[in-house]
Amino acid sequence: MTDTIISRCEAKGLRMTGQRRIIATVLQESDDHPDVEELYARASALDAGISIATVYRTVKLFEEAGILDKLEFGDGRARYEDAEREHHDHLIDMNSGQVIEFVDEEIEALQERIAEKLGYKLKGHRLELYGVPLKKE
Repeated sequence: MTDTIISRCEAKGLRMTGQRRIIATVLQESDDHPDVEELYARASALDAGISIATVYRTVKLFEEAGILDKLEFGDGRARYEDAEREHHDHLIDMNSGQVIEFVDEEIEALQERIAEKLGYKLKGHRLELYGVPLKKE
């Protein structure tokens, strides 16, 4: 991914206000999966004039434009990540809520084989694993 969230928003004709640019920059620089509350905290630290309503509206706009992916891991919090990130799957720690990104070539190949066996060409997928840490003794 070479272009930024801001450049993709501009290419789609979205009006990019200063506050939207700040929110886009916060999203671009996030290496986690922030929810709206986390985005608001980070963006308002850069511009105290940003309201949580602005963050909600901006995230919805970016999602509808295909700029962001909305992730729901069953904890009641919608989280967001750049839709243009390289493919990866998620492991969710059910104790802490931590989201761990991973790529496993065996899983990728298995999914392709399953789709083919069922008469399909796989065009995409989303894999979420939920677990608890193993007890270390």
